[in-house]
Amino acid sequence: MHTWQIQQAKTHFSELVRATEQTGPQAITWHGRSVAVVLSSADYERLTGTGQSLVEFMQRSPLADSPDIDFSRDAGLTREVGF
Repeated sequence: MHTWQIQQAKTHFSELVRATEQTGPQAITWHGRSVAVVLSSADYERLTGTGQSLVEFMQRSPLADSPDIDFSRDAGLTREVGF
């Protein structure tokens, strides 16, 4: 990962963005301390997930139609708990 000083990143912003897209994440430092990382949109989407809910994920699972999985739910208000 290439490191840019903050002043350098501001001065060469378009170059920073181009480098992010071509070679990957770019680190930005301020007074020698790492303060930020610039990611491409593709990397950001990959890291943050697909945006689907857990329910949607489970419904799209190849196991969703499996007869071995019981998704029925007890309609009662309480249940017995053993200690």
